[in-house]
Amino acid sequence: MKKILITLALSVLLYPPTLEAQNKSKKSKKQPELTTQAPKKQSKFKTYREVIPSNAVTDQGLFKVHKVDAKYYFEVPNSLLNKDMLLVSRYAKLPADLGGGYVNAGSKTNEQLIVWERFQDKILIKVKNYSAVSNDSLPIHLSVKSNNYEPTLFAFDIATFSPDSSATVIDVTKFYGTDVKAISGLSASMRTTYKVRNLDDSRSFITSMKSFPQNIEVIQDFTFNATSPPSNADTETISIQMNQSMILLPENPMTPRFYDPRVGWFTVSHFDYGSEELKSDQKTFIRRWRLEPKDPEAYARGELVEPIKPIVYYLDPATPHKLRKYIKQGIEDWQKPFETAGFKNAIIAKDPPTKEEDPDFSPEDIRYSVVRYVASTTRNAMGPSVSDPRTGEIIESDIIWYHNHLRSYRNRYMLETGAANPSARTLQTSDEEIGEMMRMVIAHEVGHALGFPHNMAGSFAYPVDSYRNGEFTQEFGIAASIMDYARYNYIAQPGDKNIRFIRQMGPYDHYATNWGYRIIPNAKSPEEELKTLDKWIVEKANDPKYRFGGSSRFDPSSQTESIGNDPVMASTYGLKNLKYVAENLPKWTSDVTNNYDDLDELYGELLSVYGRFVGHVVTNIGGVYSITKTPSQGGLVYTPVDKEVQKKSMQWLHSNAFTTPDWLISNEILQNIDAAGYTETIRNLQSRPLNSILNFETIGRLIDAEALTTNSYKAMEMLSDVRKGIWKEAMQSQKVDVYRRNLQRAYIDRMGYLMTAELSQGRGVQYYYNVNQSDVRALVRAELKALQRQLTTAKGQTADTLTKYHYEDCIERINQLLEPK
Repeated sequence: MKKILITLALSVLLYPPTLEAQNKSKKSKKQPELTTQAPKKQSKFKTYREVIPSNAVTDQGLFKVHKVDAKYYFEVPNSLLNKDMLLVSRYAKLPADLGGGYVNAGSKTNEQLIVWERFQDKILIKVKNYSAVSNDSLPIHLSVKSNNYEPTLFAFDIATFSPDSSATVIDVTKFYGTDVKAISGLSASMRTTYKVRNLDDSRSFITSMKSFPQNIEVIQDFTFNATSPPSNADTETISIQMNQSMILLPENPMTPRFYDPRVGWFTVSHFDYGSEELKSDQKTFIRRWRLEPKDPEAYARGELVEPIKPIVYYLDPATPHKLRKYIKQGIEDWQKPFETAGFKNAIIAKDPPTKEEDPDFSPEDIRYSVVRYVASTTRNAMGPSVSDPRTGEIIESDIIWYHNHLRSYRNRYMLETGAANPSARTLQTSDEEIGEMMRMVIAHEVGHALGFPHNMAGSFAYPVDSYRNGEFTQEFGIAASIMDYARYNYIAQPGDKNIRFIRQMGPYDHYATNWGYRIIPNAKSPEEELKTLDKWIVEKANDPKYRFGGSSRFDPSSQTESIGNDPVMASTYGLKNLKYVAENLPKWTSDVTNNYDDLDELYGELLSVYGRFVGHVVTNIGGVYSITKTPSQGGLVYTPVDKEVQKKSMQWLHSNAFTTPDWLISNEILQNIDAAGYTETIRNLQSRPLNSILNFETIGRLIDAEALTTNSYKAMEMLSDVRKGIWKEAMQSQKVDVYRRNLQRAYIDRMGYLMTAELSQGRGVQYYYNVNQSDVRALVRAELKALQRQLTTAKGQTADTLTKYHYEDCIERINQLLEPK
């Protein structure tokens, strides 16, 4: 017992009471309960209310859009991930002269098919490409995806999730508030031209975000530091306001319709690698609006039926009130062609809604198609549109009308119809006539927005003499299609009665609308429509009124600004009228205004009209008619212009283009509008058609035609005819005036070009033969030697000193070409 007490005492000495104190301290703290579950891992994402507090400003729509102080958030529904959407960027406001005159408020700067995807802890915007496709059930789909990898436009960190986890919240402030080049509005070329340094963050901000059931609209104000801005140069600043539209594409895409080149349509294309063909099958669909009848059974019976969703165009709030009715008429002129396709009230024009009627209305909003009225000195109009790249369905379009464009039409109205049309002989064209011109321009641009490209064959459908027939022109207008560049009837002559001078809708417009928009009963796929579509074309194939032809460099039947099926006769009438106008131009302008501004402007445009009339005849030389057809139709697609027509055209050019046009050289005009440059003006006017004839492509087509038939206008013959006409004074020992001397030197320069240059690849130009190994050099050399001999003889026969000096100079120039030092 004693030993035990001693041991306890020693224990107390060796282990003092601190242990007890520590035990008490531990017991005083709350001890964790024992559990068999693993400890809960803390989430790396903030809670919803930490990101989107209760005072956030929220807009419901396609995505929920939240504004929290200066930040913007998208709440992206999981159900909309990987869904096709269009992201369309366009200017809402911009500085003067940005882009050189054809860029304006409402101009589209980019159009991208996007999808929102989740990758790990990020949400990505991927730019999707529909140029290569395949069914995703096929093995080759893996290769299509691997070889067409889609770029990532932007990556967002996930901020949080919606309370029910059905949506992902991301901060989009940086995407919309910084310089993301694909949506910035400034292209790479603009950045170089204007020496853009950077986006100034302190002067850039997001103006607004609005969410609607099918789309989200964002407005940004961007200010860039730029050394050479297009306007307000001292500020070294470019400020633009951009509108970003994002719209969900239809879950059930429109059934596409296959394109046929025999009918004119804008298109979308892709390569289908799932095709059973022995190659990727290129499929091309027309671009058109989705029109579906409210009553399919009545439609199938041939009754006129309203569409479920008509095409609606709103007028820009900036449109002058006195012009609104003409714009509306131009839009609704397409109702008749749509009736041909079986639809009633398919296209409707509306005034812009008031704030009370639609407080969210904005011309930039992708939900609205608008005729934009642009305050700009540019003289033009356009009809762009936005379409679904999967099917060609047009989603929205904006018609662009530039304010000063009416002046262009007033001027050409006077110049092209003034001889036969007394009401055109004034600077104060009546509101009714100006309105009718505007109406037809709007109809033309709406045609583009409906899917139709230019149809330059439309005016070749009518015989030239029919343009002098009042009854004919009142019924059929001046072209078979409003989509032609046929502005006015310049063929009608003084004394012709009841003539329509302004273009109008034509039979081709009805035909093409029916072909593209009519629902084909019982056709369940694009392939099942083909037989019917081909039948419609073949039924009209031999009638020139229903022919389509795009603008061509070589086809006289598909030219811009021409009318009638005979360019030589049409231009003869046109020049006869133009001479009358030139003689009376001062009386109709400066004598009325007591200044020379309008005279100066109109004389310059008169020269352009003259150049167009000449150019229409030039196209006959080496011309080839192109009429698209299938093998089952028979006949040839490409046919050279008849030899006699080409020779007649060459004679016409020598008489009307290369002979000095004295009627254009009026002292009363020239010496009142400029101090100098008269001879250069005429030289330029004459050398242009000469260069068009002495052209590698023209000569190449003549060589090809000679290889195919013995009865062709041969290149050697054409070059000889040019030389004999241009140098006729040398053959007849005549004095050469200053205008002809300039033209003759232009001839030598052009022949030098043909001796040394190559046919280059360029816009609209095909490198289709080796010039250096062709007959071209040999033919040109032979012509220069013949001219050399001709001038050597003529030099000794002329009595005019200046003509002699001219010939000596020309001989020396030829020597240098034939035997360069």
